[in-house]
Amino acid sequence: MKSIKPDDFRIMSSVALEQFPTRLQIDADSDEKEAKLDKIQEKLSDLQDVMYAHNRYGVLICLQGMDTSGKDSLIREVFKEFNPRGVVVHSFKTPNSTELEHDYLWRHYLALPEKGKFAVFNRTHYENVLVTRVHPEYILNENLPGIEKVEQIGPDFWEKRFDQINHFEKHLTENGTIVLKFYFHMSKEEQRQRLLRRLENEEHHWKFSPGDLKERERWDDYMKYYEEAIIKTSKPHAPWFVIPADDKEMARYIVAKIIWEELQKYTDIKEPDLDEKVKANLEIYRKALE
Repeated sequence: MKSIKPDDFRIMSSVALEQFPTRLQIDADSDEKEAKLDKIQEKLSDLQDVMYAHNRYGVLICLQGMDTSGKDSLIREVFKEFNPRGVVVHSFKTPNSTELEHDYLWRHYLALPEKGKFAVFNRTHYENVLVTRVHPEYILNENLPGIEKVEQIGPDFWEKRFDQINHFEKHLTENGTIVLKFYFHMSKEEQRQRLLRRLENEEHHWKFSPGDLKERERWDDYMKYYEEAIIKTSKPHAPWFVIPADDKEMARYIVAKIIWEELQKYTDIKEPDLDEKVKANLEIYRKALE
C-alpha cells in the first residue's frame, strides 16, 4: 500500500476543494486496509496510556464533513482500542436554549480534553462559520448586540469569527492542547449513494432525515464555505487535513496514521521517571508486600 504522509493532506495555503481527490487510487484490498488500521489503533492506544501518565498534553480531534461522510464510523473504528477513560466524544447539534445564552464557543470550551486524554468533536465550533453561513438567519438566535436582521450580517462579521476561532485554537495549543482538524472530502455522487442505502436498508432508516436532502440542495454553498473556512484557519499550530472520504476504510486509516505521525513530533511525551526516593526503596517495598 502507498505510504501515507500527513503533508500530502495538510493544507498549507490556498485550496480549491474541487481539485482534491475524494478517493485515493491505491492497490490494497479491504483486509490490507483493516490490518494497517489495526496496527495504528494499537500504537495510538499505547501512546494514550503514556500521555495519561505524562499528564502535560490533551488532544483535540475535530471532524467536519457533509452528512454521510463517515465521521461516526471512523470514531468507532479508530478509537476502539483506547481505554474508555482516555477518549471522550462530543457530537454538537443545534445549540439549545442554555447554550444560546452564552457565546458560540462556550459549549466547546466545556468539552475540551483534560490533560492526558483525547476529545473528539464530531461536528465542531466550525459549524458557526459553515451552517450559519448557509443559513445566516440562525445567527439571530444568538441575540448578538447590533444584529437585529440578516442584512446586518456582512463579510466583516465572518472575518471576525475566523479571527476569534484562530485565537481560540492558539490559546488552546499554548496551554497544552494539541489540535488536529480533519475535513472529510466526499463526492456529491457518493453522498447520493449513501443516502439511498439508508432508505433501502430498514436498519438504517433511523439515520435518514428529509433535512439531509434540503442541505444537499445547498451543496455548492457548503463547498464554498468549507473552502474558505479551511483556508483561513489552517495554521501550523492547528492544521487542517483534507481526507478523501469516498472510501471509508481508507479514510479511517489515513486519519489514524496522521494522528500517530503528528503526535510523534512531541518528543517530550514519555512516561515520568519514578521519584528517586521511591526508586531507592523499591526492595524495601517489595519485601513488605511479600
